Amino acid sequence: MSVGAIGLGAMPLSTKEARPSPTEAEAVVHAALDAGVTLIDTADAYSRDESEFGHNEELVANALRSYGRTDVLVATKGGHTRQGRDWGLDGSPGYLRRACEASLRRLHVDAIGLYQLHRPDPATPWEESMGAVRSLVDDGLVRMVGISNADVAQIDAARAIVGDAFVSVQNQFSPGYRSSAVELVHCAAVGLAWLPWSPFGGVSAAGSLDATAPAFAEVADELDVSVYRVTLAWHLAQADVVLPIPGASRPVSIIDSAAAADLDLSSDQIARLNGS
Repeated sequence: MSVGAIGLGAMPLSTKEARPSPTEAEAVVHAALDAGVTLIDTADAYSRDESEFGHNEELVANALRSYGRTDVLVATKGGHTRQGRDWGLDGSPGYLRRACEASLRRLHVDAIGLYQLHRPDPATPWEESMGAVRSLVDDGLVRMVGISNADVAQIDAARAIVGDAFVSVQNQFSPGYRSSAVELVHCAAVGLAWLPWSPFGGVSAAGSLDATAPAFAEVADELDVSVYRVTLAWHLAQADVVLPIPGASRPVSIIDSAAAADLDLSSDQIARLNGS
């Protein structure tokens, strides 16, 4: 399936204390679609707390329905639980099946386009979790499978168990967090999509990106664009399989991010950013 070069990470629309209103959140999703975004990343656990579990999935589904689009790939995740405001894990087959069925209802679809295991659960053998998501594919509940926060060994085990339906890996990667570069290189080598989460370094770090990533700010000044656009263009330059999913809580933010797909960095600029 072909999607745009930049996706939308919908998490900030639900988890922030000062999150947008439903109308404002819908405007963000619509602005992303207008800008050419065709992949939206969500998760059942994206909410302020346990009482509104599934908030983000319902928000995304409502925004797509009001826009009238059916050709957008919605990537959701299961495997994280919430107890009050705390985050927990459950990668057991029974839980993942129930979580997937609940996501199907909230998203109002017959099959989820891309279903991702949110994070490995130490209490559940990895092979059992992967067998569970493979069964979701076999039963027609899921079209494609991804994993998040995984290492190379887990990636290869997923490839062996899930087969051709396994298509993506979503790990943390940003100018200030590059320890998952080995997984990025591996995904490029075997042809798996790489979805870097927190591509700017996370909500708390994004606002100070100019100061914490000075080389990126310098290139942004050279090109007269935002440091965020340069950062996403740098992500795209890492490999053909990279598909960043920047979060946004304002239309102007995702419009700027989407424009990174058309920003060309010189080989010298890429080398400077890689070495920073």
